[in-house]
Amino acid sequence: MKLIMRSEFDNLRLNPNHAYDTDSNGDKQVVKIYCGEKLIAKKVTHKKSIRYFGVKEYQQYLLAD
Repeated sequence: MKLIMRSEFDNLRLNPNHAYDTDSNGDKQVVKIYCGEKLIAKKVTHKKSIRYFGVKEYQQYLLAD
């Protein structure tokens, strides 16, 4: 996975064809976005640090309807 911009992550999350799941453990939170069964992006929040990651071909999911 590689770093992506927040706006791209939000576009993936808000797409009605994608599902997302949230997992919290102490001060770490992970939000994972799936297209079907495939993990396409995730957001990792650890204390005050927020990182957005996408799979190599995440841009094709931005345009998918």
